[in-house]
Amino acid sequence: MLDLSNFGPLDLVILQTTSFCNLDCDYCYLPDRHLKHQFSLDRIEPVFRRIFESPFVGDRFTVCWHAGEPLAVPISFYETALSQIAELDKTLNKTECEIAQSVQTNATLITPEWCDLFKRYNVQVGVSLDGPDFIHDAHRKTRTGLGTHHSTMRGIRHLQEQDVPFNIITVITEDSLDHADELFAFFMDNGLTDVGFNIEELEGVHQSSSLANGDARRRYKAFIRRFWALTAQSGGELKLREFERICNLIYSGDRIPRSGLTTPFVILNVDHQGNFSTFDPELLAIKTAEYGDFILGNILTDSLESVCQSEKFQRIYADITAGVELCQQTCQYYGICGGGSASNKYWENKTFRSSQTMACQYYEQMVTDLVVERLEESLGLTHV
Repeated sequence: MLDLSNFGPLDLVILQTTSFCNLDCDYCYLPDRHLKHQFSLDRIEPVFRRIFESPFVGDRFTVCWHAGEPLAVPISFYETALSQIAELDKTLNKTECEIAQSVQTNATLITPEWCDLFKRYNVQVGVSLDGPDFIHDAHRKTRTGLGTHHSTMRGIRHLQEQDVPFNIITVITEDSLDHADELFAFFMDNGLTDVGFNIEELEGVHQSSSLANGDARRRYKAFIRRFWALTAQSGGELKLREFERICNLIYSGDRIPRSGLTTPFVILNVDHQGNFSTFDPELLAIKTAEYGDFILGNILTDSLESVCQSEKFQRIYADITAGVELCQQTCQYYGICGGGSASNKYWENKTFRSSQTMACQYYEQMVTDLVVERLEESLGLTHV
């Protein structure tokens, strides 16, 4: 029997409102984003009942409506769902665990009515925006090939006019690498000062990346070096997630014992049918030759802890753990990432039982090297 005390605590619950997305971004990992499957409101209660009867509940978790375009369903869906969750919080939550609500959206469908909903239910909003139009529209297109920058910025203006806080997620592709100044100026000119960089990853149905070559790595180093200088010149007005996270770890002396992406039930992913998985959200909708799918059970029939005893879970968990241990034994950056992402390892290295990936070089190693270098310079520790 596995010791479930090593699992959790739950930090993030991904709920797939719909598999459909009204955009057709060329770097998306999701396979069925053209299908209009929708989460049934009848599954809300079973999801939260399974959560609160499990041993994985801690002090706080965030519900993120994601894995498709969550605003592609009527507002009435969320009026009912969020109200229902608030009631379930009162009846099922016996530990005073805080539940936060969030949504990750392309913003093209945002209206003042959506903004009102976000404010009433205190929904944290994340917007996918790749920068100025000539970068954004190169990859984030409609199904007919049209750019979506104008529509996304219209949604952002609604958020700003209605005083709805939000953050930006920007996917960095090769098209971004020579334009650090333009990206920074665009963010500042439009009042976008809470930004995170994702990279174009090898993942799911997206089996190539413009960043998967040595020249792109060299250019990315120059790109983030320039972006650091620009954020410093702004007096820290623009907060870049990657810089903030690494600086906090270095200044505090804290290290990550194991990534939440590789620890069971730190993340719970639930698709539109009520099927659930744990570990990386990107694994939920994917099927592979080696493992089949990564679905562990269904919230209508299976408890979270019961699936931990299944042969399928134990095989996946053992392989992921072997990869984490390999990282711990071989990588000097382990304390920064805690063993990385199982999904990145699988898609890049074809096995969970592996260590370094292109993703960890971009997300962790190059950023950490830059931050350490700049902090040493500021302290006068640089060797001449």
